[in-house]
Amino acid sequence: MSAEYGPLQPADAARCADLEAQLFDGDDPWPEKAFLAELAAKHNHYVAARVDDKVVGYAGIARLGRIPPFDYEIHTIGVDPAYQGQGIGRGLLTRLCEFAGNATIFLEVRTDNAAAIGLYESEGFVRIGVRKRYYRVSGADAYTMKRERRR
Repeated sequence: MSAEYGPLQPADAARCADLEAQLFDGDDPWPEKAFLAELAAKHNHYVAARVDDKVVGYAGIARLGRIPPFDYEIHTIGVDPAYQGQGIGRGLLTRLCEFAGNATIFLEVRTDNAAAIGLYESEGFVRIGVRKRYYRVSGADAYTMKRERRR
């Protein structure tokens, strides 16, 4: 099975909100309107992974600052539980990193999300700090991770 990657569309927001509720239950999952707002912001870039025209994954990155050279921050990556472990998360991350080019990229990830941490580390991200109780609802901590600007 292979996914097709392309732009996330406003029509996908409800599906993404459904996936968020499954993936991040207990951690303030984004509602449909949050996805619509993210998609409308001109400094954001969102990608969808589709299998048979169904969104099975999504990811978004934001440009930080107004004057180059820009840094970027990954806002979210989510993969339908039925499709996890098949390289879709890596495919989404690769596309976000390609969009950012050689820029520095930041992200936050739950400290207990070993699969995501392993993925990020395999793509050159390193832990640079801990944000205590970063996830408001659950109170879970997050690592801040960074991929340095590439020359």
